[in-house]
Amino acid sequence: MADGGDEPDEAEELGGRQKAEIAKWFLANAPAGEIQYVAKDMRSILGDDAIYEMAAAEAYPVYNKAHLIALQMPDRSGDVLITAYGELDKNNYFDPRTAQVATVDHVKQVCTNVRPASDEELPSPYIEEFRSTLADELSKYVGETYPKGTCAVYCISGKDAEGPGADFEFVIVISATKYSPQNFCNGRWQSTWNVDFKDDLQFVEIKGKILVGSHYFEEGNVHLDAKNEFKDSTIFQSPEDCAASITNIICHHETEFMASLEASYVHLPDTTFKDLRRKLPVTRTLFPWHSTLQFSLTRDITRELEIGQ
Repeated sequence: MADGGDEPDEAEELGGRQKAEIAKWFLANAPAGEIQYVAKDMRSILGDDAIYEMAAAEAYPVYNKAHLIALQMPDRSGDVLITAYGELDKNNYFDPRTAQVATVDHVKQVCTNVRPASDEELPSPYIEEFRSTLADELSKYVGETYPKGTCAVYCISGKDAEGPGADFEFVIVISATKYSPQNFCNGRWQSTWNVDFKDDLQFVEIKGKILVGSHYFEEGNVHLDAKNEFKDSTIFQSPEDCAASITNIICHHETEFMASLEASYVHLPDTTFKDLRRKLPVTRTLFPWHSTLQFSLTRDITRELEIGQ
């Protein structure tokens, strides 16, 4: 600590690792569809490509998985979702629809290579019949509901079951985006549904979570983050009947959640926004900061301080 008469010590400059951690936080927490803009600013602010690349190498995989981004495969056979449920290692992701493994470059956000999945990576024929039938039914629903939506069904438990008598569990992932930076607005919808098939009880338990994020940044910075969780069930039936029942349940809950969001938007200006900031005056006009001289208080202050004289 410096003596009373001495100048205070200057703050120590952050080390490279500390700078990388700060940059990583900003990159990983970028709004949907905007990480490339944040990355450009981070590179400029850091002024050190090595530190930036260290941060990007750690942040991009986190961001890509959190936002469930979809990357087109090189053979144009479809999109692979970047999700923990399909992650084989840091750069390889299993796509159950095409039974392929995609190699991705997280920072460039591109799929660089694909290979057929091995037998060990695939579910048994019995499980695959349930999985693929459900995936086909969900693809129709997602295609009709979300303009830019992708879905996948992963088997996370019991994938080697050879026939009736065994329990197994699927995870359904739905990811949709709407990017419109020219209109200062980006958004994402993602839902994850755990579907637990209990053979002994002839019962299917369904648990879901929906996350919606939107960012509006024209002359401001407004974020909307909404989420909800759901529970439901159906009976254990044939693959076709299970697929139809599960898809109808998901459609019902997602439609209800969307309707609740739309209803809240109708009342947003008169409820939430009023609680966040001072109301407009009775004239319902904004304060003219660009022309404040029309107010007597400004004229009085200007005269008292002899500004402009």
